[in-house]
Amino acid sequence: MSVYKSIMQGLDEAVKYQGGKINARKTKIAVKPVESFSSEHIKQIRNRVGLSQVIFASSLGVSKKTVEAWERGRNTPEGPSRRLLQLIRDNPEVIEQYIIKA
Repeated sequence: MSVYKSIMQGLDEAVKYQGGKINARKTKIAVKPVESFSSEHIKQIRNRVGLSQVIFASSLGVSKKTVEAWERGRNTPEGPSRRLLQLIRDNPEVIEQYIIKA
C-alpha cells in the first residue's frame, strides 16, 4: 500500500469513527510505578552488575559523586535515574550494551 493510500485510509477511518459509523480499537495499559531506592539497595544493584562507582555512574549518565551520595544516603535518585535503577535491577544484562571493554 502506498503512503498516500495509507494516509487516506486512516483519514477515512477517522471520519467514520467521528461519525459513529465504526468503533475504534481501545487498549488499556498500565505503567509500573517508579520505585524509590535506599542507599543499600543502590549499592546492591551496582555490585550485582559488577561495576565500580565510576563506571556505574558513567553508564547512568551521572557523576561518580552522585553515585557516592546515593550509596551513602546523602541524596536520593530522582525521576529518570530511579527508572534506570529499576530497569537495571530487573534486567542486569541491559547495562552491558553501554560498557565498552578496551
